[in-house]
Amino acid sequence: MKRITIVAGARPNFVKVAPLIRAIEKTDGASYLLVYAGREDDPTLESSIFDDLQMPRPTVFLGVDSTSLNEITSRVMAQFDALLNQHPTDVVIVVDDLASTMAAAIVTKKRGLQLAHLVAGTRSFNMQMPKEVNRLVIDALSDYLFTAGVKNSSVATREQGDKPEGGVYMVGNILMDTLRFNHQRLRQPAIDVEPGKYIVLTVNRKALLADSAKLQSMLEAIASATADVPVIAPLRPEARNVIDGLTSSLETIPSLPYLEFGWLTAHALGIITDSGNVAEEATFNGVPCITLNSYTEHQETVSKGSNVLVGENPQLLHEAVGKMVRGEWKPCALPDRWDGRTAERIVQILLDR
Repeated sequence: MKRITIVAGARPNFVKVAPLIRAIEKTDGASYLLVYAGREDDPTLESSIFDDLQMPRPTVFLGVDSTSLNEITSRVMAQFDALLNQHPTDVVIVVDDLASTMAAAIVTKKRGLQLAHLVAGTRSFNMQMPKEVNRLVIDALSDYLFTAGVKNSSVATREQGDKPEGGVYMVGNILMDTLRFNHQRLRQPAIDVEPGKYIVLTVNRKALLADSAKLQSMLEAIASATADVPVIAPLRPEARNVIDGLTSSLETIPSLPYLEFGWLTAHALGIITDSGNVAEEATFNGVPCITLNSYTEHQETVSKGSNVLVGENPQLLHEAVGKMVRGEWKPCALPDRWDGRTAERIVQILLDR
């Protein structure tokens, strides 16, 4: 029986963890322990998230709550090290690229345990981003690098070099597992929208929210290009306060539960976002998507999917929104292995080695 410890550091991680747990529960060859780096009463975890994802709550909460990345790293390392004394494991799976993810990865390898990284090989090539440092450290330490696409696999393979224990596996995008599983369970939110007749806007990136002048010019570009098409913006309180202070041309609403947000984006005319996860889901749903960034961790969303990058350029944004409204979007398709079976591949690889 292979003992697997799964470490989640933030709410978005659970969307990727849920399929893993289902896949483990279907096999007789493995057991799991789900660990969350934050507090049990973390305000970012809405009460419905675990029910929506049809998954159990974490078995263990490390209780780390801080805005300092270095403090998060040190506290998670101490708490996770103590946890492993109580709960021996064979392999630790860490998700994405947070400070808590890196902390758990370091502790895992210091103990000589096997480490798996989901999702590996993602790069911005900008060392000013703390997450880029985290990605490099985690991938360098990992025994299993589970990637979502060809480009991610190429990056991971190149950096691993001749490392004998390094294994790069292109397993696909695990977000698609969750989307497929919940396709028939999506719920229409209690707002007045007509499917295919509205645009969804999400903004969460702190740097963009902090630059009021730039953000206002981008909101004006959206407003001037959308004409009579309503723009619905489900936002967390901090982002909602900022945007409400800059424009009245769109409808801001509180952030939605997973199943309701999934319905809203799946039935939209188009999506404007600064979230990589939202752009990946848009590609799965075949919904036109504009990303307010100059790069994406998953290039497949642009080269094959429905995503277009405009950076923070208001003119490019205006042009792209115009095409979206006029129905002039590019053809798109699903990238290789974005088929909803990623978790099954991961569990089988762990059991085979």
